[in-house]
Amino acid sequence: MLSALGQTLNIMTLGGLALAVGILVDDATVTIENIDRHLAEGKPTLDAIRDGAAQIAVPALVSTMCICIVFIPIFFLSGVAKYLFSPLAEAVIFAMIASYILSRTLVPTLAMYWIRKHGEESHQAKGRKTFALFTWFSRFHRWFNNQFEKFREGYRDLLSFGLRNAGKLVTLVLGFTVVSMGLFPFLGQNFFPSVDSGQFDMHVRVKSGTRIEETARSIDQIEQMIRQVIPANQLHGIIDNLGIPYSGINISYNTTGTMSPADGDILVSLNENHDPTNKFVQVIRTRMHHDFPDVGVWFPPADIVAQVLNFGLSAPIDIQITGANKAGNFAFASKLMDQIRHVPGAVDFRIQEPNDAPQLNVTIDRTLASVLGVTAQAVSNSVLGALAGSNQTSPNFWVDPTNRVSYQVNAQVPQYDMDSLDSLRNLPILGGSNTGQAQILANAATISRGTTSPVVDHYNITPVINIYGNVDGKDLGYVADQIQKLVDASKKDLPRGSFIDVRGQVSTMHDSFVGLYLGLAFSMVLVYLLMVVNFQSWTEPFIIITALPCALAGIVWMLFTTGTTLSVPALMGAIMCMGVATANSVLVVTFANELLEQYKDSYRAALEAGYARLRPVLMTAMAMIIGMIPMALGLGEGGEQNAPLGRAVIGGLIFATVATLFFVPTVFMIVRRGRHSPSGESSPQLAVGPEAEGQPN
Repeated sequence: MLSALGQTLNIMTLGGLALAVGILVDDATVTIENIDRHLAEGKPTLDAIRDGAAQIAVPALVSTMCICIVFIPIFFLSGVAKYLFSPLAEAVIFAMIASYILSRTLVPTLAMYWIRKHGEESHQAKGRKTFALFTWFSRFHRWFNNQFEKFREGYRDLLSFGLRNAGKLVTLVLGFTVVSMGLFPFLGQNFFPSVDSGQFDMHVRVKSGTRIEETARSIDQIEQMIRQVIPANQLHGIIDNLGIPYSGINISYNTTGTMSPADGDILVSLNENHDPTNKFVQVIRTRMHHDFPDVGVWFPPADIVAQVLNFGLSAPIDIQITGANKAGNFAFASKLMDQIRHVPGAVDFRIQEPNDAPQLNVTIDRTLASVLGVTAQAVSNSVLGALAGSNQTSPNFWVDPTNRVSYQVNAQVPQYDMDSLDSLRNLPILGGSNTGQAQILANAATISRGTTSPVVDHYNITPVINIYGNVDGKDLGYVADQIQKLVDASKKDLPRGSFIDVRGQVSTMHDSFVGLYLGLAFSMVLVYLLMVVNFQSWTEPFIIITALPCALAGIVWMLFTTGTTLSVPALMGAIMCMGVATANSVLVVTFANELLEQYKDSYRAALEAGYARLRPVLMTAMAMIIGMIPMALGLGEGGEQNAPLGRAVIGGLIFATVATLFFVPTVFMIVRRGRHSPSGESSPQLAVGPEAEGQPN
């Protein structure tokens, strides 16, 4: 199915399969457990398989559809989140559909051959030689069952106590959920978690106008410092890339901010089993400010994920000041940048378009030039051809007669002959003059020194000044909020006709978060409406989804305790948890309705439903949680990317499971109280006395 939709096996589709591993076991686990429960009631094997599989066919279908339907909003997202997580959602949906079909067909068939009626195995095992390992597993199985039965009896007593104090339990759970939501602002926000790719890119910018030979000399000194910081056994290699690329294509694809021979990129690769890359980056940043105070340095994204998220920019934060007043905008940008540098977590902030590059201004005296018969075009072509080459004004090519390959021919004054202002003043003006006498540049123009920007950027045709920056030690959301406050406070000082905006990864993150928040709310609504259609009732779906607020609280607590910031993967985990958390509640409430028809008592039905469904609920929840542990630990290269997703699912499942076992039965009892009991009241004593011992479990 993935191939038919044009998907491949990649980190997202494989992540979806890893995400669904625990859920895939769920359908088969519930089926086998229910068959075993019917066998324990004394039914024949074939009848137990038929009744057990049929009893949970509809609840399992609803649970599967709840898990699948929460991914529908993902396909309506926009931007990076859609293209990253659509393959993951498709992998989970197709795996869940296949799991449900197999659990309804293959699993009951295999159960008919492999599962025997209770008591038959012990009789057949007599006189049969068994392996020591099998004997040990058999003893462990009996010990575990005995311990679990004690645990289940304790759970029934605890649930009975909660049902008898339903009002207090509901108040406690709702209060805890509300208080847990108070931790939400302290989570922090990042678009995506940072990935330790084992390499980092260090961009160095010396004083504007520096020749590339001097830039290389400074880079060599910086390299020596880097080798002092990184141990030799952890350093794999260092590659330098200095100056402007020759090809215009390479310049257009450059994402580090290179703009002149004063720029250089140092790409550092680390060996396996290295110390955290960010640790080296922090030390190198500190050493650079101390040892090379006149050298600008920043660390562009080195891994492909961060480069994609930045959309070609060299930093996640981009403050743009647009307007025609370049001088006023640059002064405003410099003042604002000084304020931003005091924000905790704000690092590597710089103005991308500096104005200190030296330049020579050639001013033509048009009156004197007309007297000498020299045109402005002749002066411009002469200066440009001497300093930049003839290909700028008159491109010429030479064709090799042997292989018919054309080569560009460029005529230029040798740099060693153009080494002073006097050499430039004595430059002959090509094209001659109307007077017939050769003229030099000094006769028709004056030369003065000045400064300019080595690069000019525009946004919607308007000149723009960009303030780029990164974050370290704080989350992107916090730093962006602090910067936005400074930007809002400084708008009154903007030059007339200028505008300021915060763009970059920050704006993309906010747009994606809004879409995911809406997707989270929409997934809860879809789950509720789906169950309304299946149960033909408005109250039963409400009882089932009462576990979802607890799941949200569990997500918040898990992210808070593990120090994980809120990110797109974490919100994806929250969306998925809405479907997974509903699955177990469906089984409990469905069975409670069956018992309600039998006992006519909501209290007893709720208690017995929780008691009977304790094992499958715990088994399925633990299977899902265990399946998420490798992802939550962030194991392997790039595992940090999906770690928040696994942690969110685990936290939500833990709290949702507790809510399913205690809170959902309590809400069921309150909502259903008096509807079937002739006396209009529940009967707590019926479920805790000896009469309850003989009920099916």
